[in-house]
Amino acid sequence: MMRFSDLKAKDVINLRDCKKLGRINDLEFDECCGQICKVIVPGGNKFCNFFNTEPDYCIPYKDIKQIGPDIIIVDICY
Repeated sequence: MMRFSDLKAKDVINLRDCKKLGRINDLEFDECCGQICKVIVPGGNKFCNFFNTEPDYCIPYKDIKQIGPDIIIVDICY
């Protein structure tokens, strides 16, 4: 079992270019079945830059390849 607080503490890394995308800050889920559809990672550093123009990464749950103790590996093309 994993809590959302555990999930959002992990760095999200893209498998294609080994780039650190950031950390999960939100989830999108299907209300009917309760399954996670997407994870949302803010684009850029929005904590320090309120006027950031980079879009958020909306990563479909099917593109998550592995959840490890410290990182989440995803395979996305952007």
